[in-house]
Amino acid sequence: MVTPTEEKLDTKEIDAGSLSSSRRQPENAPPYVHKVGVLPRQNLLAEFKSTVKETFFADDPLRSFKDQTKSKMFVLGVRAVFPILDWGRSYNLKKFRGDIIAGLTIASLCIPQDIGYAKLANLEPQYGLFSFCSSSYLADSSFVPPLIYAIMGSSRDIAIGPVAVVSLLLGTLLQNEIDSTKNPTDYRRLAFTATFFAGITQFSLGFLRLGFLIDFLSHAAIVGFMGGAAITIALQQLKGFLGIKKFTKKSDIISVMQSVIHSAHHGWNWQTILIGASFLSFLLFAKYIGKKNKKLFWVPAIAPLVSVVLSTFFVYITRADKQGVQIVKHIEKGINPSSVNQIFFSGEYLLKGFRIGVVAGMIALTEAVAIGRTFASMKDYQIDGNKEMVALGTMNVIGSMTSCYVATGSFSRSAVNYMAGCQTAVSNIIMSIVVLLTLLFITPLFKYTPNAILAAIIIAAVLGLIDYEAALLIWKIDKFDFIACMGAFFGVVFISVEIGLLIAVSISFAKILLQVTRPRTAILGKVPRTVVYRNIQQYPEATKVPGVLIVRVDSAIYFSNSNYVKERILRWLLDEEERIEASGKQRVQFLIVEMSPVTDIDTSGIHAFEELHRSLKKRDIQLIMANPGPVVMEKLHASDLANLIGEDNIFLTVADAVASCSPKLVEEV
Repeated sequence: MVTPTEEKLDTKEIDAGSLSSSRRQPENAPPYVHKVGVLPRQNLLAEFKSTVKETFFADDPLRSFKDQTKSKMFVLGVRAVFPILDWGRSYNLKKFRGDIIAGLTIASLCIPQDIGYAKLANLEPQYGLFSFCSSSYLADSSFVPPLIYAIMGSSRDIAIGPVAVVSLLLGTLLQNEIDSTKNPTDYRRLAFTATFFAGITQFSLGFLRLGFLIDFLSHAAIVGFMGGAAITIALQQLKGFLGIKKFTKKSDIISVMQSVIHSAHHGWNWQTILIGASFLSFLLFAKYIGKKNKKLFWVPAIAPLVSVVLSTFFVYITRADKQGVQIVKHIEKGINPSSVNQIFFSGEYLLKGFRIGVVAGMIALTEAVAIGRTFASMKDYQIDGNKEMVALGTMNVIGSMTSCYVATGSFSRSAVNYMAGCQTAVSNIIMSIVVLLTLLFITPLFKYTPNAILAAIIIAAVLGLIDYEAALLIWKIDKFDFIACMGAFFGVVFISVEIGLLIAVSISFAKILLQVTRPRTAILGKVPRTVVYRNIQQYPEATKVPGVLIVRVDSAIYFSNSNYVKERILRWLLDEEERIEASGKQRVQFLIVEMSPVTDIDTSGIHAFEELHRSLKKRDIQLIMANPGPVVMEKLHASDLANLIGEDNIFLTVADAVASCSPKLVEEV
């Protein structure tokens, strides 16, 4: 049975074999032995252009502009920047019906959530719904950004707004620079600055088509980071859930639990606990109902708003705030004017805002793109990742100028949006209109909303970020990935959010470096009754050819791994010689390096093969190469390594190479 990996190698062999029609053969080679040709220089240039295109322009973004008039190209360009002008032409009443239901549903979910998320950013609860303010007027991260995204975004299902993880990360990083209690004005200004640079980062990655950089944060690291952040967020809510007034500003589990325990005798409020526990149970039950019956998706969606209304009414009629129940208090209604003059464009906080913005922007981008791709695959349509980044960046840049903090795609709201039957991004517009009406007319009604209900809403929301099933699957598939997952998780839980993020990024890069610097190699053997050579560990029936050692290198050969590849090949040879010496079989006379997986080689790799050739020559062993790719073959000739090894020792396939070494041995195997 041939695995997909092995099939891929066969394909590469065939492709390389078709590179040149002129095949030269050694005088003593059998007639069926084929040699590897060299690409003409113009074809190499085409190969280079193809590599650049696949790296930066794999989606061929200019495809629709080909053979078009200038006026048509202008129209297509405008549509590319503003997708709403494209899908809006076919918009109809049926789609609007689905969008208005979805928009109203996610609005009912986002209003209470956003009030609570501000606390994660070390702000008063109202700043979640109304973002940051510097006057008596307020703006909302669930009002302006969704409107911008609806115009520029390409996802039909993603719901935009503040999210728990980014709010916590932003609040933690900001608090490290400025105390939000002692200097709230500069704290808010730094938040605007960070949001501005988060948008600039996202826009730049999309515009320069560098979106692949976010893929360097592995799935395992994200699972661990999100799970740890969920635990940290839930622990932070114990302050409001238990009614504690004096609470630690640290986020690690040890500090939080010490603060909770120390305040147990004098800091807890039983009325607050009763409200929080009752409505948390209600919210979790609503989520359970929604999972059991998909048609009842609206139950967990409206449960937070119902909880806010009921708890606010209960506190108002009982005046529980007089008994120590902490409430939101007065909220000014209205929309905040421009906050451009609040952004630090100079001074000591400029660099700090830039650093915080880059980190928050990358995490927000990772979450949004993952959500967009997930729902796009469920509905079988494509989203342009780079356009998404441009849209997200633009909305955060504009948001920073309208008193909003970092917004991104929310998985819980996007799931509700999807289940509610949204058809287009108009659902985000509907949500924004509902939030605007809330800002203008309803905000004073939140005065008696207890903090405990906000804590309960956040706890219920973030529990879904703990994906233990994904962690178990990671353990089964890749133990190194599991280490990355747990490293990020425990880093967030026991140290801090930024340390957990640093661990996640570090382990992800460590895995990449390990795979690059320590590529896999394998000993190949001949599958009986075929001319196919495969890994003897994967195919136990494959047998070695006497006098021939066949090694496959499963990676490009660069300066970072060239010495390792050379040393690993020599170790394989040493092991084989020791085995032969013990068994008394024929010594190794030929060493064949299967090169089909080697997509590229640099000067260090060439130098390593020169050293390998010299080392083998001292042992009277001939170095042979099988199926080097076109780029590799060109570099072998450019460096004169092909002449050093001998062009007659470079073959199209392993079978040809073995046949050239000793046709009689091949027939005997």
